[in-house]
Amino acid sequence: MSISHAILGFLSWKPLTGYELKKIFADALSFHWSGNNNQIYGSLIELHKTGAVSIEVRQQERYPAKKLYTITDRGRAELREWLLTEPELPLLRSLAHIQLAWSECLSGEELDGLLASYERQIADQAIMCRETIRRRGEAPAGGGAPGRSARERLIWDSIDENRAAFYEGELAWARSLRAKLRELP
Repeated sequence: MSISHAILGFLSWKPLTGYELKKIFADALSFHWSGNNNQIYGSLIELHKTGAVSIEVRQQERYPAKKLYTITDRGRAELREWLLTEPELPLLRSLAHIQLAWSECLSGEELDGLLASYERQIADQAIMCRETIRRRGEAPAGGGAPGRSARERLIWDSIDENRAAFYEGELAWARSLRAKLRELP
């Protein structure tokens, strides 16, 4: 999947500015992109060149003009074509797991410290996911995610729940591993 497909998806929901897209990417649990300006604006330029999005420049009295991006029929067709492709398996590459795999050269105390640090990071991510889910539940309709239908809302909520469950499962695994390591002679 490319960030362009995610952008087309958001624009299929409603017209957005680049700044609004950046904010959505930053707030969404379901997307692994940081949503930095280079990724978003570069993709918007390419999508505009191919005719997948149109741009409307809106003048503002006290602020610089803003560009509002809208998906075109061509963009909807491109999004639909991509949606019909076979889904990719999730990437499960973990640099922390690679570190742990080769941690034999660490002392017991060093390894315990490494795992303790990992636990804290994972716990923080789990808390952030749960907080995002809670806030989205309190947000007015259309706040943090599209909810054009009960089906779409269910899917988005389920994706967010899956992300939170991943971190909670990883945290349980790290705690279990740490406890087992402490029991070793």
